[in-house]
Amino acid sequence: MQIAIKGRNLPVTDEIRKHAERRLGKVDRQVSELARLEIEIYRERNPRVADCHVAEATLYLKGVTLRARDASPEILHSLNLVTDELARQVKRHRDKRRHRREAPRLAIDQQQLLLDPERERLRRAEGVLHQAASNPNAVSAAIRPNTSAAASPLA
Repeated sequence: MQIAIKGRNLPVTDEIRKHAERRLGKVDRQVSELARLEIEIYRERNPRVADCHVAEATLYLKGVTLRARDASPEILHSLNLVTDELARQVKRHRDKRRHRREAPRLAIDQQQLLLDPERERLRRAEGVLHQAASNPNAVSAAIRPNTSAAASPLA
């Protein structure tokens, strides 16, 4: 991940740069090497604003842009808040992508179960066998094939 730290009317010291890189280690492991992160730090000029040190982060990933902004009385604290927020967003984005990737696979498995009633009956029987110790009648009902459709010749 490429990290660019800019200061608007505020010098970016080595301490701030090292602190940001250390805090973004977790995010760096979760994103691609091609990802680009821009952090901008500045100080609000209004004396009535207590949280005057602001940190804004923009993470450019393939197909999505994640943004975070936080303010606090100290610059390192606002940097910590921004990195935590970015880590949360990256985790959520990765879970979303993983879920979308697994959804078609689950749909195919369910479709195969619908096409194979014998496999479905065996799967139900296996699930019921775990309950056999408490209710032996449930096992025989689950294993027995559905005879109501076969019993009525007019159906």
